[in-house]
Amino acid sequence: MGTSTGFSVAIAGAGLSGLCLAQYLTRAGIDVHVYERDPGPFVRQQGYRIILDRHGLEALRESLPRPLYRLALETGDEPGGHLRFTDSSLRNAFTITFKDEPHATRQVDRLTLRSILMSGLDGRIHYGKAAAAVDGGGPSGLRLRFADGAAVAATVVVGADGVGSPLRAQLTPGADPANTPMAGVYGRSPLRFDGRSVIPEALRTSGVLAIADRPGRAFFFTSMRFGEDPREAFARLAPGSYAPIVDDYVMWGLLLRQEEVPAGVHGNLLALRELAARKSTGFHPVIRRLIDTAELDATVLNLFATGRRPRQWAVPRATMMGDAVHVMPPFGAHGGNTALRDAALLGRKLVEARANGTAPEEAIAAYQDEMVPYAFRAVDTAAKLMRRLTGGAAAPHWVLTRVLPRLHRVTVPEA
Repeated sequence: MGTSTGFSVAIAGAGLSGLCLAQYLTRAGIDVHVYERDPGPFVRQQGYRIILDRHGLEALRESLPRPLYRLALETGDEPGGHLRFTDSSLRNAFTITFKDEPHATRQVDRLTLRSILMSGLDGRIHYGKAAAAVDGGGPSGLRLRFADGAAVAATVVVGADGVGSPLRAQLTPGADPANTPMAGVYGRSPLRFDGRSVIPEALRTSGVLAIADRPGRAFFFTSMRFGEDPREAFARLAPGSYAPIVDDYVMWGLLLRQEEVPAGVHGNLLALRELAARKSTGFHPVIRRLIDTAELDATVLNLFATGRRPRQWAVPRATMMGDAVHVMPPFGAHGGNTALRDAALLGRKLVEARANGTAPEEAIAAYQDEMVPYAFRAVDTAAKLMRRLTGGAAAPHWVLTRVLPRLHRVTVPEA
């Protein structure tokens, strides 16, 4: 389809939501460009495995060309599985079982998904462009200004530049995220070490949240097993696109209080891994083995925050998506799915407005009216789950770590 003239969209941020929206609009023939502050596509860690729920999968199905959607499904892990809540010795407290319907959930590797979302957008993603402000607002359109002094004109500007978005203060005044007491040190370890799996067969299809004896500390881990090797799948379904070189792995995260994170440790990979090792003493040997075998350059620190509901949208033809507007703690697998849902919804509203001759600000207002309720339900759900699992309330913590595990056999042997 040819590109529409006189209507253009500038997206700040080449994360999941920004790229997904670019795919949607490109398919509809709308002129769209993505501006990313990083100097290249893969210069920093941006997460590991994510669980796509029905909202995330539907957003991808609606936004992507059919071969790219198939690529996301076929490189993903098998649907279904379990999330086990255990004590520090990996004795079950209780288990949640996920649906095994093929289109209900899917585990995907975030790097692979990002590569899929970049496919076909050659010339539309511009790196080294850190968004700084939006100028204008009249009928003649907007200008997205960058930190380097350059600017681009666009009919619509979308802030999808993450929790540290410089555009947020201007577009949604007073909606900066609230800090929480919790943080996470995240890592990735090869699934196979010395020729065998580091995850016992009993946990093959399980994520595990091991809750420590002391409140405010827990350890999460789960395996990412590719349904098809990404290099082979890309060659078959998206020839010419970049295929990441990544093997099956275990992603893990140590949850702890921010007050326990030493000053200056952010960005110090060795210090982060040492912090994870020090704070996980007393956990099952499987957990300590994961930290010992972790890929050093894949270790990151995340200080958890919760988005604040916007009370004002200051620029009618500019809006925001994803973590830039509704960051949430990583409990419940809502963050990435909500960001993708944003992208598909905003894409749909803009395409409909373009087809109907409706003013862009009306489409954006309709998007915001629909997005805010579902997004902040997800924020509230994630924050409540975080407080429930890591808070200091003595009774529920005692039930999770002392009572329920004693009713189950040991889930994983020491060896």
